[in-house]
Amino acid sequence: MADMQTGSSGRAVELTLHLLQKFFGGKSAENVGARLWDGTCWPDDHPRPATIVLNHPGALRRMLLPGTQVGLAEAYLHNDFDVEGDLEAVYSLADGLAQQVNSVLAKLRAAGYLLKLPPGAGRKPGKRGPARLEGKLHSLERDRQAVTYHYDVSNDFYSLWLDRRMAYSCAYFQGPNDDLDCAQENKLDYICRKLRLRPGQHLLDIGCGWGGLVIYAAQHYDVAATGITLSRPQADLANARITEVGLSDRCRVQVRDYRAMGESDRYDALVSVGMFEHVGAKLLPVYFARAWELLKPGGVFLNHGIANRVGEKPSSKRSFSDLYVFPDGELTPISTSLLAAEETGFEVLDVESLREHYAMTLRHWVRRLEACHDQALQYVDELTYRVWRLFMSGSAYGFKVGRLDVYQTLLVRSGAGGQSCLPLTRADWYAGKL
Repeated sequence: MADMQTGSSGRAVELTLHLLQKFFGGKSAENVGARLWDGTCWPDDHPRPATIVLNHPGALRRMLLPGTQVGLAEAYLHNDFDVEGDLEAVYSLADGLAQQVNSVLAKLRAAGYLLKLPPGAGRKPGKRGPARLEGKLHSLERDRQAVTYHYDVSNDFYSLWLDRRMAYSCAYFQGPNDDLDCAQENKLDYICRKLRLRPGQHLLDIGCGWGGLVIYAAQHYDVAATGITLSRPQADLANARITEVGLSDRCRVQVRDYRAMGESDRYDALVSVGMFEHVGAKLLPVYFARAWELLKPGGVFLNHGIANRVGEKPSSKRSFSDLYVFPDGELTPISTSLLAAEETGFEVLDVESLREHYAMTLRHWVRRLEACHDQALQYVDELTYRVWRLFMSGSAYGFKVGRLDVYQTLLVRSGAGGQSCLPLTRADWYAGKL
């Protein structure tokens, strides 16, 4: 029996090496190698930025036979394979594979090879299963479920790898040597300058997270600041931090949907950072109309959100992100959001891409998460840890190659006669610490 098993394993090694060369040979192997379950290395044992570790003879079958992004991701989540080193480097390998098997015939041939490998053992479910939301898409209740699925994982988990203010959005780097705390403070200050906040004004932060921006604006720009979020744990921690720094008289965070704000609520300035992706393309007119109603004439609104490329067609199948990360999240091109804002009545004052800044931010997050792997497992299970490692590494790659972008758009609700009452130049944006 032992000889039969050894022979079977040997055939699996031989076939796996053949498939690795077939699918990933050539330039791909310069940055990414593989190590099989028996210690065999492909294409050799030279150190590389990333090494794919195949944990059993059926690993490659589990990874590639489904022929989908989700199938490949789930093979990683369930430890059919692991990645040592730079996980972002593996994404170029996946792009190359997609180009090789982009026809039905090529996929059938690949499947024929993969089916010769053993199927592998059954998988044990993790604590974090695929999102199963109920109700009408982007209804208030369903949006609450989507936000809860992503953000109510554990405040302690997020605090391990975010900066000290727990800003969960793109930072702003002066240079590649900036640390994350510095770059996130740069971002907060840059936003306040773009809004041109003045003492005594009232700021509304739509999707405020753990309250970093409302606290910063109150501390450094002497404004009253209100934040809203759909996550109770976020609001509880944000309000605890507000109390800790003695700002309860000027700051507050509420569990509230932007669509449920009172009719009498009016603000001097609005900001939304990293929430826009949850709105949904069909609700963009509602989103901008509500922002318009909440803003006083002459007020400004800074909308900071991720965008995809023009011509990017949504898949009919649920993506890895939709299933395991941001259910119901939708990206639109910047031109789509600008059109919706203008149709509402906003004037577009400025549009700035921070694409490269977000790639840098995500790499900081990934490195910090990887460095505290053992600590993270005190708050989440291994599968959940892998969801964030995979998602953030893939996002960094998306921003690097231009598949994703992130924009800060400054909008104004002009006053009587079209007056914005704003300076003629942006010189004040760049003064001071930046």
